[in-house]
Amino acid sequence: MQSAFVSGRGAVPDADRLLHTVGDLMARARESGALLVQLQNDGEPGSPDEPGTPGWRLHLPVDTGRGEVVLRKSADDGFEETRLEKLLREAGVTELALCGVMSEMCVSATARTALELDFRVVLPHDAHATYDIPAAEGISDAVPAAVVSRVAEWALGDEIEVVARASDVGFTRP
Repeated sequence: MQSAFVSGRGAVPDADRLLHTVGDLMARARESGALLVQLQNDGEPGSPDEPGTPGWRLHLPVDTGRGEVVLRKSADDGFEETRLEKLLREAGVTELALCGVMSEMCVSATARTALELDFRVVLPHDAHATYDIPAAEGISDAVPAAVVSRVAEWALGDEIEVVARASDVGFTRP
């Protein structure tokens, strides 16, 4: 979760709650010895997540001493042109708990590929978020972020396991 999307003027709605929830999820993953991977998007020049800018930085700490990994990406899908699949396979990972921003973009794209690669995917409802969709004249009223996130979950189909709370997700060492 990059600073541009969870802090300051560009933060998703209820970012403080999201940061607390994801921070707790990460702490429990660390305690269990599970592999923890943070994806860091390299945005285009001038974008909020342009490499090297304050918004590009990961907002939650990485503990490289515990073997945590940061993978940089340039597409919504965390598997596209990264070593994510190889890293997971080498570590013996078969199940993923996904969280982050944006529900309908990076989270959804990464979840879809994980499912196609036969990983079991758990998506805690309270551990991903996005922005409101503004009204579009002649098309629709504004769509609240919470609805956008729920629709993103629904659109992933019945292979994904959506759980209400990240606190219900358990971890095991691969």
